[in-house]
Amino acid sequence: MTAHGVQAVEAARGWIGTPYRHQAATKGAGTDCLGLIRGIWRELFGREPEAVPAYTADWSEPEGMERLWQAALRHLHPVDREAGLAPGQVLLFRMRDDAVAKHLGIVAEVAPVATFIHAYSGHSVVESPLSAPWLRRVAARFEFP
Repeated sequence: MTAHGVQAVEAARGWIGTPYRHQAATKGAGTDCLGLIRGIWRELFGREPEAVPAYTADWSEPEGMERLWQAALRHLHPVDREAGLAPGQVLLFRMRDDAVAKHLGIVAEVAPVATFIHAYSGHSVVESPLSAPWLRRVAARFEFP
């Protein structure tokens, strides 16, 4: 686990309970899954590396564009598929087999039970078990630089 991994988990846990708000990225007031990653970035590094354009709930789906994956590749370090889970890794999920990857979370624990922290639509920022159904949806993993 990297030093930024430990810091990312600590930062993410500070967001737990923040209400889910589409396109928001403010601890305690509201965030979506991308906003959570943006907020953690700000806590670790300061200014965000690029402006995020407005987006709808179905963004990227009509064209099948992997915009979130492309943005992650610009700013985060990909984790090899063969490497194990580690706290602080950013998870990119594909919620359906035929859909673009567009949900994000942060690995919090790997043992004895794997967990991840994410902003969950209709809920808030929560720490959830990284169960088999969630693991099957992981399209890619990244680390903060």
